Amino acid sequence: MNRIQRSLILAAFAVSSPWTLAQTTVSEPWVRATVAQQKASGAFMSITSAHGGKLVSVASPVAGVAEVHEMAMSGNVMKMHAIPALALPAGQPVKLEPGGYHVMLMDLKQQLKEGEVVALTLVVEGRDGKRETIEVKAPVKALGAAHSMKH
Repeated sequence: MNRIQRSLILAAFAVSSPWTLAQTTVSEPWVRATVAQQKASGAFMSITSAHGGKLVSVASPVAGVAEVHEMAMSGNVMKMHAIPALALPAGQPVKLEPGGYHVMLMDLKQQLKEGEVVALTLVVEGRDGKRETIEVKAPVKALGAAHSMKH
């Protein structure tokens, strides 16, 4: 192998390495288990964007619809609604957790059972308008299990 071939291989490896491209990281993802015939569940995680941006879409093969939702008090009533994008301030983790921002998985195609893994595809748009796709594997946690966001 000559010097040019080695350089091309190293360049290709550097470009395809996730640590050289990742502007956004996801940690501690999980999905709440469901009971038979339940058609919706929530996905939770912490998202950190190195340079800032916004989460603009979510998809999963287990759901017909996946949306980013916000829970907020309206008067004395807690209400949940979809939001078009979730701001990701530069370098600051944004927690998606029960009772706050979360991913709503609706029109589920199957029951989500503890121990399974759900694939999620997140699309983050940077401040420069460039989009980054992040593949996440989120374990399914028991329906009644108290889940701590800390290790």
